Amino acid sequence: MSNQVIESMLAEEIKSALKNDSAILGYRESVKFIKLNQSKLIVVSNNIPENMRKELEHVSSLSNSKLEIFDGNSREMGTFCGKPFPVSVIAIKG
Repeated sequence: MSNQVIESMLAEEIKSALKNDSAILGYRESVKFIKLNQSKLIVVSNNIPENMRKELEHVSSLSNSKLEIFDGNSREMGTFCGKPFPVSVIAIKG
């Protein structure tokens, strides 16, 4: 699949999760949620700090969750989610 198709699918997945109230926003809350093995997808902004990204990669691999990189920084991801603040991590419930 092309990169644009994947980004479009990711955008639809995020919008659907936000609409259905099945998205967790924020690093700390997302890590807690992922550790409970209840997430199916984790989306991170492209400017998340390296140590946070590595921690998310580790916990997502332990919980068999898919990790995707959002093509934009945390401020853009917050705006995409309709929030007036930056969002660096979104965990989508499975």
